[in-house]
Amino acid sequence: MQLRHQLRAFSDVSPARSSSQTQTTLNLPTCLLCVCLSGSVYCEEIDIEAVPPLPKETAYLYARFNKIKRIAVSDFADITTLRRIDFSGNMIEEIEDGAFSKLLLLEELSLAENRLVKLPVLPPKLTTFNANQNRIKSRGIKNNAFKKLTNLAYLYLGHNALESVPLNLPESLRILHLQHNNITTITDDTFCKSNNTRYIRTRMDEIRMEGNPILLAKHVNAFSCLRTLPVGTYY
Repeated sequence: MQLRHQLRAFSDVSPARSSSQTQTTLNLPTCLLCVCLSGSVYCEEIDIEAVPPLPKETAYLYARFNKIKRIAVSDFADITTLRRIDFSGNMIEEIEDGAFSKLLLLEELSLAENRLVKLPVLPPKLTTFNANQNRIKSRGIKNNAFKKLTNLAYLYLGHNALESVPLNLPESLRILHLQHNNITTITDDTFCKSNNTRYIRTRMDEIRMEGNPILLAKHVNAFSCLRTLPVGTYY
């Protein structure tokens, strides 16, 4: 309740006030709407419809369960220190090309529970990417979307509309969630290398594929390089 009073007070800044008073207030919009603490900005469940201006030293942004519909390049144009962003539970339908291109330190990004139909270009140092519960189809993921993400260990794409497993998955992957999509086919090169029978994906610990219209037992050669079989329907 106190936070909503702060929000109301901020939005009611009167044009009749002195310019110095208005400027002082407008210099700190995010920290009136949100909680700013030691490089972390918490903007959760306050019904914002756009990414707020961030302090330049922001390393962690939590903006879950709001009404954000779009992420623009300008939202992070002056922020280079971000390491974690969580936009879970918004209404995001569009992410402008290059919106995350300057976030060279970003390691964790969650876009779960939104309305995305395609993935943006992702920053190179990501270790965790969560896009569970969107509307993403295979055509919305570029062939090399993950190829250069050599630190990516955790990839969550469950509860979407994928018809196939994304191509060129990096060797760094440990956890891959693809459950409850529309995946119908897997090839011998999806996870493994058909021209190298000795190849082993040593880091992959878990693949979830349950809830897809595919019988995994028909594609046993596709898992020959894995240490554990994917979770899913076999018979």
